[in-house]
This record gives sequence, structure tokens and C-alpha cells, in this order.
Amino acid sequence: MTHGPNSTIIDSILKASWYCGSYNGHCYEIIWHIQFIRSRYVQHVSPSRYGPHSVIVLHGWFGDCHAFAPMEDALSREEFTYIFMNYRGYGSMSSATGTYSMDEIAIDTLSLADELGFDTFSLIGHSMGGMAIERVATLAPERVRMLVPVAPVPCCGVAFDPVGQALFTGAADSIENRRIIIHRSTGQRLSRAWIDWKAEYSMAHSSRAAFAAYLNAWSNTDFSAEVQGLSHRVKVLIGEHDPTFNTDLMRSTYLAWYPRAELEILENAGHYPMNEVPLALATSIENFLRQA
Repeated sequence: MTHGPNSTIIDSILKASWYCGSYNGHCYEIIWHIQFIRSRYVQHVSPSRYGPHSVIVLHGWFGDCHAFAPMEDALSREEFTYIFMNYRGYGSMSSATGTYSMDEIAIDTLSLADELGFDTFSLIGHSMGGMAIERVATLAPERVRMLVPVAPVPCCGVAFDPVGQALFTGAADSIENRRIIIHRSTGQRLSRAWIDWKAEYSMAHSSRAAFAAYLNAWSNTDFSAEVQGLSHRVKVLIGEHDPTFNTDLMRSTYLAWYPRAELEILENAGHYPMNEVPLALATSIENFLRQA
């Protein structure tokens, strides 16, 4: 099945970057020049020299394709090909516009998989990326091998009280709101310097329009009725200090909906285990993927 790009960016020329694993301790960059022409696009580079198990990685609301960079040196390039994708409005795709929806992320992911020649692949998704990988699985269940949601937003969305809604909505324009959200989501235990860096990075590497719109996408989208009973193996990974995306939420969503789901709680981590415990996270992910 081929999923073409959204019509809003057909005929535009984009330069997009995805990062694959590591090589001799250094991140190896692959630049894809993708030209959207009518209903198809053309690739110029192939990552076939990497491992046989293809894995597409989707970032969270505060991230971009570099979100998992702290753990890349721990990933096995002999066994896996990792593709770290930017959403429209993020990173090297910051100028790409669209609807900024879960469906759009999923369709773009499938289009990327088509262009890379990935008939089947596994998916890793952090935070809102956890919801996005579920959407991919509902649109193309036969292509998805395994799902690894990390501190994920489940596909029923998240309800805010008025104070929380104001805090998150205001984060589109306020770096202080972003600092507060990051601080709280990691258990109020990490250094101010790191929180400042994370907030500043997110401001610099996402467009305001995309950041604002994706909040609505991950908080108000609900396709939970479509995932219940899917046969995919699912490994849910959460941090012990994450106050919202915690054990109770995962048990009432992922573990209740997916017959083959399992849960692991990562010690000394909150909402950003790729930063807080990168080696432990990489090891857990690959131990699970090896069971494919």
C-alpha cells in the first residue's frame, strides 16, 4: 500500500533529515532529498547497509528527530535499521505545513516507509509519538511488526482541568510554561540547567503553529475503539517518576486493549527516559525487538 503526501505540500521541494543508528561511536547522518511531484516522491539514498529489522522512531511534543540521540550509541546497527523521523513543523521539517494531526503523522510515516522500501517495520514512539505509532498500526496493521510506546499518550487522548489546559495551551508562546511542564513531568527532580535546555531546544526546533496544533492532536484525538484486540506485540516503557503517564493509566489503556501488551517501569526516570536512563532504555527496547 502506498500512501502519498498530503496535497498541501505536493509540488513543493523539501530537504528532510532522518538519523540512522550509530557507526563506530558516531551518529551517521543520512540526508534524504524528497521532491513531491503530483502523487509520488523520489528518494536518492538507500540505508540497505544497516541491520535487517527496520525500526521507525517517532518523537514527542517537546522533541524532534534528535530526541533519542543520548541512546544512539547503545543501539545495534548490525541487527536493526533505525530511522528517526521529524514531523511536519519540527526540526528540518519546520517549514512543512499540514493539518498537524495523528492521521497525518501516520500517513507520512507510511509514506517514508514506502520510500525506504520497508515492507514491514517496528515502531518506537515517545509521548505523543506513542499515540502516533498506534495510529500507524490501525492504518496498516499488516506492515507493523512490534510497537514500543515510551512514556506514551494513549490513543484515547488526555483530559485537562482548566488550569492544566491553560498551562499546556500557553506553552506555545511561553518558555516558562514549557519549563514547568518538563519539571513536573520528570517528578520535579532534575537539574534546572537540563530543564532550561529542554525547553529552549523545543522552542528553537518546532514551529509555533505546529506545536500549538499538535497539543489538540494528542489530547483530543480518540481512536481507542480501533486498537482494541490488535494482535501486535507491545512493550510499554514508562518512568517511575512520571506523574501522569503512569502504571494505572497504562493498565487501563494499553494493557487492557492489546492482548499481547507488557509493561516495564524504568527506575530513576520520569517522562524522558531517553535522556534520564538512555542505556537502560536502549537495552529494554532491543531485548524486546529481538523477540520478533
